[in-house]
Amino acid sequence: MLTNLRVRDLVLIEELDLQLTPGFNALTGETGAGKSLVVTALDLLLGRRASSELVRRGADDAEVEGVFDISDEPAVRARLEQAGLPVDDELLVRRVIPAEGRHRCYVNGKLSSLGVLASLAEGLASVMGQHEHHTLLDPLSQLELLDDLGSHGALLEEMARRAERVATARDRLDSLRAREQDRAARIDFVQFQLREIDDLAPKPGELDELEREIALLRHQGELLETARVGADELYEKDGSIFERLGTLGRSLDDVARYDTSLGEDARSLAEAAVLVEEAARRLAGYGRDLDADPERLEQLDERREELARLVRKHRTDLDGVLGLREELGRELESLSRYEESIAEAEDELEGARELAVEHAAKLTAARRKAGAKLGRAVSKQLTGLSFEKGRLEVQIEPATGDPGPDGADQVELLVALNPGEGIHPLRKVASGGELSRLMLAIRRVAAGVGPVSTYVFDEVDAGIGGAVATSVGRVLAEVASHHQVICITHLPQISGMAGTHFRVVKFGRKGRTVTRVERLDGKDRVEELARMIGGDEVTAKARAAAGELITQGRKGR
Repeated sequence: MLTNLRVRDLVLIEELDLQLTPGFNALTGETGAGKSLVVTALDLLLGRRASSELVRRGADDAEVEGVFDISDEPAVRARLEQAGLPVDDELLVRRVIPAEGRHRCYVNGKLSSLGVLASLAEGLASVMGQHEHHTLLDPLSQLELLDDLGSHGALLEEMARRAERVATARDRLDSLRAREQDRAARIDFVQFQLREIDDLAPKPGELDELEREIALLRHQGELLETARVGADELYEKDGSIFERLGTLGRSLDDVARYDTSLGEDARSLAEAAVLVEEAARRLAGYGRDLDADPERLEQLDERREELARLVRKHRTDLDGVLGLREELGRELESLSRYEESIAEAEDELEGARELAVEHAAKLTAARRKAGAKLGRAVSKQLTGLSFEKGRLEVQIEPATGDPGPDGADQVELLVALNPGEGIHPLRKVASGGELSRLMLAIRRVAAGVGPVSTYVFDEVDAGIGGAVATSVGRVLAEVASHHQVICITHLPQISGMAGTHFRVVKFGRKGRTVTRVERLDGKDRVEELARMIGGDEVTAKARAAAGELITQGRKGR
């Protein structure tokens, strides 16, 4: 429930502090006084986008702040917690709209986004604007209305999942069929690429191995000479390292009888001499393992260039070429078993369709049940809104094609508003005033199980008057027995039903236009209702009629 609305520098509103009450709150005033600005402020609190044009001329920014009592709103509190925002019994929403710069939104004192605020608004308030009743003429809106009243959320979520599976399966089948035209050309191209790779038959790591062997053959002379010199220095020539190690080791053995610790060093030198001898033997035999064939080097160079050309062509490395070979093999297999793939895709689509049709039938059954309930309930309300023997029915017909995210139904609201004229589609028979009353009847039906605590009605009484206006006022009062109602109206019969009455006035001050909202009680309220009844000239009869409206309103509440 909205308990407080504070507005600063919003178009014509310089300063406004509105203390709202539970039940029925009515706002009245002359045409052009600025009543719609109150609805604009409420829209901003509910996450609607703002324009810098809303900032009052000469002000740096506009500000709208609202306090909602959410002590009995567990869903709203849960959304707050989920969004990481502070949770309390009160929800404070503040919007700042600068004349220039970035707009800001605060929820319970913490900077937030419009997306979060809009999600919270789903449980806070619902605004029915001057033209919202025309949405009743839209078949999609009628379908959404039925699903909302029937609480079909879980059924719709599953329907969307199954419809998505149908769409995915259909796309796969369409893709396969589209490929049929160029399948032969693609097979030729894939086979050509496979032959090109298979003719070379590259092996993992082959390029690295080629580089190693080519380097060895190209530096063969240097390698042989180094090996020969090494063998000579280590063992072959007089005074070789092996010989010197032996001489030194024997000297250490001779003196080890004086210091035994030198015996360990002598043994280490003996072990080193063994290692030197083994290395010399390997170096002496090194040349026997080298292939001096120059044709071998040429062959290796040619092989390396072929592999490098293949790698460059596919813009990868040798491992990438081998991976491509596997992919091309799988694609060729898939192309070769095209008919089988088509059959599999067709079976998959048919299976997905069957599951979607099965669930769509459950959704249709739920809609028929909800439609019958809605028809009975709204028809009952229409009688109270001066539609003698008025009746609403919900027609549900199968839609063409596969079930979609919304199921497989076409919904049409049928109404009989005038005795003897039969029942017809709502879009063909209802006037603006009749649509307003129909929407109000639907709101009344929804009020008993409504998802929000506050309903805002912005001049939905347009096009009605007299006894019909009195009936509308009674229905609004009934809605207010379940929820807070904020109604902007120009009809005294409706505002007289309100428990709290505000007047919106516009006046000039220091060359500027200013809008003010004031609460009316006692004589002030009688005077306002009398003005609404009698126009410019307020008579004693108008005042008496105003007093009677207030009395009837108290009885109606």
